[in-house]
Amino acid sequence: MYTDPIADMLTRIRNAGIAGHSIIEMPCSKQKVELARVLKEEGYILDYKVREEGRFKILTIEVKYESEGRPIIRKIQRASKPGLRVYKKSKNLEKVLGGLGVAIVSTSKGLLTDRKARKENVGGEVLCYVY
Repeated sequence: MYTDPIADMLTRIRNAGIAGHSIIEMPCSKQKVELARVLKEEGYILDYKVREEGRFKILTIEVKYESEGRPIIRKIQRASKPGLRVYKKSKNLEKVLGGLGVAIVSTSKGLLTDRKARKENVGGEVLCYVY
């Protein structure tokens, strides 16, 4: 059993890019599905699907690659950890790589990118940085 399912998801995505895998499967949760939705909206993954296998749900993610075969996600890093949560107000959310990357923030309006959180003037827990 793992204690941080979001870190496990990010590690699976990172490892799939390094190994050149196109499909990743993992146990499903609402927060993982929302994280996959944000990654798809931002163009970091091709698609995601949720399927039922018995009484469990499985989240499947299709990793996106450039034409040269390099993964689109160069770096995906966990910001807030179970032992040390990172909370930011909307005005304190800094841009990732000068706006080239995104920070994914868990807000009262759901998971948002740092740009959308600043636009809607909501802060929250910074889950990860992606670029």
